[in-house]
Amino acid sequence: MEVRVADNEKVWNDIVAISPQATAFHQYEWLKTMEKYTGFKFYPLIAFEGEEPVGLFPLFFYKKLLLKSAFSPPPRTATSYLGSIDVERENLRLSQREHASLEFQKSVDCFINESLKANYVYFSAPPGINDPRIFEWLGYEVKPAYGYVTELKNGFETVLEKITTKRIRKENRRGLKRGIVVREGGKKELEVIYDLMLDRYENQDKSVSVSKKYLLDLFDKFNLRIFVAEYEEEIVTGTVCVDFKNRFLSWIGFPKPRIKLSPSPNDLLILEEIKYACENGYNYYEIMGAAGDKRLHRYYSKFNFDIIVRFYAKRTSMLSSLVEKVYLKMKGKR
Repeated sequence: MEVRVADNEKVWNDIVAISPQATAFHQYEWLKTMEKYTGFKFYPLIAFEGEEPVGLFPLFFYKKLLLKSAFSPPPRTATSYLGSIDVERENLRLSQREHASLEFQKSVDCFINESLKANYVYFSAPPGINDPRIFEWLGYEVKPAYGYVTELKNGFETVLEKITTKRIRKENRRGLKRGIVVREGGKKELEVIYDLMLDRYENQDKSVSVSKKYLLDLFDKFNLRIFVAEYEEEIVTGTVCVDFKNRFLSWIGFPKPRIKLSPSPNDLLILEEIKYACENGYNYYEIMGAAGDKRLHRYYSKFNFDIIVRFYAKRTSMLSSLVEKVYLKMKGKR
């Protein structure tokens, strides 16, 4: 198996279109936007068996002094997962699938080690890549990652029935009586959401990891969906959503409103997003990044979502491991 750096955007996106594990973030132009705003060099790797493409791996590289880092996804992109995706080939036995996956990753590792000489490597696999053994066999440290998802195939009322908290099921009607309005928005509303996130993060002594320009650029290029909650004609919270194939992803947002409101405007946002996804034919609704956060899981668990288990893998040298420990210690003090 041979890995090549793609020189054709169409070939890349054709694989994304047919791969069952592909996400919106795997689209070539989205990846180029990541490159533009992170300073990482994007390497669009495609694995070939002969002249037949069998998978792709979006890789991002950054070098600073002696540290050479390879990421998928890169930092500062608000993306929990990226990593490799496969071209689904029918009628392969387990042994054939394992062999193909092993040879695929070996080829990627060869590029990382010989062409980039990276000493810090980090991948976070997308939903649907459920077998981390290949990475373990190749010397990576592998750990689980989590997400919240719910199936929508049977309609909005079925999703509501699954939510066992009666209070949540009644909140939409209560919200309307209280004067809380949830609606779709556009670029102007996206900018307001970003400013609310900045304000909320500053109050927590944290920083928003993505730039406003990055989000606005993506809004212009892709079909991002913006939802906001208003009270007394003022936007109090909102979300940015991404739809791709049969999946509707609640991507970023949900800043806590500056004023205390009941029912929770963020509860109403989630219900409205699910309703929109059901009415527009999506099969799954997912909230990115919430299930793995100990601080957030108690809030989201009341919606009775299903847990999806993914994994991430990393490999470090002694130098890069030391740099990582220093970085995490400094980050924890901010």
